[in-house]
Amino acid sequence: MINAHPLIRRLATVSGAILLAACTGAAQAMPYVMFRDPGCGCCKDWAAHAHEQLAHEVQVREDEPMDAVKARLGVPVDLSSCHTTVIEGYVIEGHVPAREIKRLLAERPAGVTGLAVAGMPMGSPGMEAGGRVQPYQVIAFGDARRKVYASYP
Repeated sequence: MINAHPLIRRLATVSGAILLAACTGAAQAMPYVMFRDPGCGCCKDWAAHAHEQLAHEVQVREDEPMDAVKARLGVPVDLSSCHTTVIEGYVIEGHVPAREIKRLLAERPAGVTGLAVAGMPMGSPGMEAGGRVQPYQVIAFGDARRKVYASYP
């Protein structure tokens, strides 16, 4: 394209920008998919937190056994919680704060499959309990490694 006519170069540049914008818009339009057990109420509260804080649709699915979902997505058993969400290819297990999901999507660290908050700690998003808070950690997992991604409070 070095010797291409200026009009052709400009068309190629504009076309590329339009294509990039379309792809970016398509990625943003894909819903986040949360798998949950139909009997669990806090999962809907976490989905509302994610929708509000991440400004993204959260699709709720209750059509697969949670053990099968977690096994298929590679959630370590000891990091398990009540719901599992897939966000832009990452696995988000349990009551992970939206702040850490935003950070994950911005940084996209190598070797990280997802983030997890094991169990259901009081005070985590979706588990608000009248101001009572249990300390908890957000764990980054993947490639047989783990690390503390964030600690609360």
